[in-house]
Amino acid sequence: MATDGSNAGARDSAQPSVTLGDVTGSAFSVGGSNNTNTVRHGGVETGTPTPQVLLDAVLELRAALVRVPRGEDRSALDAELDGAAEELETAGEIRPGLAARLRAALERWAPLVESVSAATALAGLLTSLGG
Repeated sequence: MATDGSNAGARDSAQPSVTLGDVTGSAFSVGGSNNTNTVRHGGVETGTPTPQVLLDAVLELRAALVRVPRGEDRSALDAELDGAAEELETAGEIRPGLAARLRAALERWAPLVESVSAATALAGLLTSLGG
């Protein structure tokens, strides 16, 4: 159990606690339907991701969704991700508005993707794009 350095004797020692230090160059999520997942991006980040890096993240999330039960929400998210992937492949660049559109899709269907670590990785890339 991690402690925060405070007087632990005043608290019940059975209470879980978590301490996070500096988190740099990583995307992570904790919790959500009793699932915990972490995605770490090693190395030094050098600015904004390339269109290929974003495309790979979109395709990785699309592939991970195969394990999620099929339904109206998943079909709509699949269509949004397919459209983004096609745009990235065709244009070869990250067009204005794409990052914001993908961010909105992740937020809209958060309950669907909350336990999919590929969604966390994509969200981290979108954050670096300002979307």
